[in-house]
Amino acid sequence: MAGSAYRLFITISVIHCHMRITVPGIPQAVLSAVSTAPRVSRAEAIDCITTFLEPGNVTVLTGAGVSVDSGIRAYRGHDGRYMNPNYKPILYHELIDKTGKGHTFRQRYWLRSYLGYPPVRDALPNTTHFALAALQHAGIIPRLITQNVDGLHHKALVTQARIHWPSTRLESSILELHGTLHKVHCNRGHTVDRNTFQDRLSSANPKWLEYVQEMERAGTQPRTNPDGDVAVEHLGISYSDFVIPDCPTCLLENHHNTVHKPQVIFFGESIPQSTKDKSYRFIDVCDRLLVIGTTLATYSAFRLLRHAIDSQKPVMLLNVGPTRADTVSGVQKIDYPSGLVLRDVARLVLGAQSEDDIIHEMLESGIVRPPDNDDDRAPRAAG
Repeated sequence: MAGSAYRLFITISVIHCHMRITVPGIPQAVLSAVSTAPRVSRAEAIDCITTFLEPGNVTVLTGAGVSVDSGIRAYRGHDGRYMNPNYKPILYHELIDKTGKGHTFRQRYWLRSYLGYPPVRDALPNTTHFALAALQHAGIIPRLITQNVDGLHHKALVTQARIHWPSTRLESSILELHGTLHKVHCNRGHTVDRNTFQDRLSSANPKWLEYVQEMERAGTQPRTNPDGDVAVEHLGISYSDFVIPDCPTCLLENHHNTVHKPQVIFFGESIPQSTKDKSYRFIDVCDRLLVIGTTLATYSAFRLLRHAIDSQKPVMLLNVGPTRADTVSGVQKIDYPSGLVLRDVARLVLGAQSEDDIIHEMLESGIVRPPDNDDDRAPRAAG
């Protein structure tokens, strides 16, 4: 990690196994500093970003701020969950522990996730997602790296252009740095899509399926924490009766196995080397880097910005509020919400291409439904 100023973390000490896991935060020196980014009008922001994108071959790095208009509250920011020093997320070693204690952790995680996943599953791409999708479809942004686990970049691309964006092309064009909520695997490597696993949880827990159905009929949902898990302690229930089903593939191989995990990078878990290498490749082959909607608190993202700077590539940061890049020279920062400018930017960059049927539809699509300030029920994304 670069410099002592970036070593400020919310620290979680795990005494029984002598582990020290840290939840990345924004350095206090950055939070308390006066922003050096010049205040710009909306027109100036649009002009600057358009000029930056027009040469093409841009890699984009996105964070949780990109998904806020889809109703997905960010991790950080003034009311982000990770800004609360008392927040204790479940840790990787707890989730995969094969002992009885680990089973209890998994009961807690999967019950909360079972109740909280549907809002993430049903979230819709917003105008920023679709503007980026249009620029991807036109080849201006050949590659995109996202810290988010909600899958909304994929959903925006395939909504209008599914036939042009098969799964192989998506995999080569979008990198989910911190994984995805939409897949689950057991600890022996058998992977299923999350909807299938959600159905298995429903079959194994008819009482909780009925509870979910009652919530849906009433149009309510419990308060949601990061990554789609929800707080249920106020319901006065115990996790001990929640059944985690065996992996059916493991059963066919004569193994009873209830150790499942979403394909999300948990605190204390390393990003796969292949993902790390691919993220650097995405930076190496681009001519410039545009960073959108992230504080860059996680080092996995911040080091990509540093790599671009070290490679002497132009870097622009579009974000509201302080970030870890605020003290990094060579970064052009625009303090402005992406949802207010990117659709117009895309139209200017694409010019006549905006009349292409697919691109035109993308630039007319996207919701704008940010969570209310007093509403903590919306699903959250990483980054």
